[in-house]
Amino acid sequence: MEPVQNTKPKTKVAKMSEKRKTSLSAYIFISPFFILFAIFGLFPMIFSFYLSFFRWDGLSPMTFSGLRNFEFIFTDPVFYSSIYNTFIIGIMGTVPQIVVAIVLAFALNSTLIRFRNTFRTLVFLPYITSIVAVAIIFGVVFNNQPFGFANYLLSFFDIDPIRWNQEYWPVKFAIASMVFWRWVGYNTIIFLAGMQSIPRELYEAAKIDGATVGQQIRLITLPMLRPIMMFVVFTATIGSFQLFTEPLVFLGRGLREEGITMVAYLWRDAFVYNSFGTASAAAIVLFLIIIVLTSINLLITNRIGRSKKVG
Repeated sequence: MEPVQNTKPKTKVAKMSEKRKTSLSAYIFISPFFILFAIFGLFPMIFSFYLSFFRWDGLSPMTFSGLRNFEFIFTDPVFYSSIYNTFIIGIMGTVPQIVVAIVLAFALNSTLIRFRNTFRTLVFLPYITSIVAVAIIFGVVFNNQPFGFANYLLSFFDIDPIRWNQEYWPVKFAIASMVFWRWVGYNTIIFLAGMQSIPRELYEAAKIDGATVGQQIRLITLPMLRPIMMFVVFTATIGSFQLFTEPLVFLGRGLREEGITMVAYLWRDAFVYNSFGTASAAAIVLFLIIIVLTSINLLITNRIGRSKKVG
């Protein structure tokens, strides 16, 4: 006689063990990200918060100083200049960037332009270019000497050479130009993706109703791109608060007050003045500012979402 096969269904214990194996495999696969984040992200943040209450030059023993580091940065005029510069450079680089990105995206989305894929690639190239290389090239463009490219162009209009890395507004304009050049292509692709997600039926219905191209842009394209605009403004704002390489390469280690940003300020305190305590305090303030801006962005985004549902 043939042996009788055991056809009993799997027990609950066996099913649970399989679920645990599946869950364990999932945790193992995602663990590298969390391990690296804990080492290079979470730990530096916690240590920076701890260090903001101490006086430390990186070599000597730490000395507890309480809130003195915060008192120092809040009484330092350069710290307020760094906040102001960050906001101004962010506005000067973001507003024209969004306008030009929308225009370029609309042009690349048009069926009248040939080789659109080639132009999309060319527009995106500045974003993947090395920031240091960009800053060096713009340093040549905005050279203080008469043979600098910008000053050479201005000479045709009988304008005296401008000291781009020393004067108050020229410094901000030069750094904002770097930000604009690097990010306009990225935002163009974002807006282009948003435009391509708009149903074509809306434009066809508008054409039947006799709407002009300008009316289509004003009544269909721009309202439908509002969430994309919020995303671009938010990322550009956060990016402006992380601005560091451009002012450092353009201004050098001196980082004059006219062009110093918040990240450059805390870097200078830490690695030029060896004052890691005040640098950590500035980093905490920067973190809180970003949290506030993020909360405002979420609030505005949620309101836009609710208004759309009501409409």
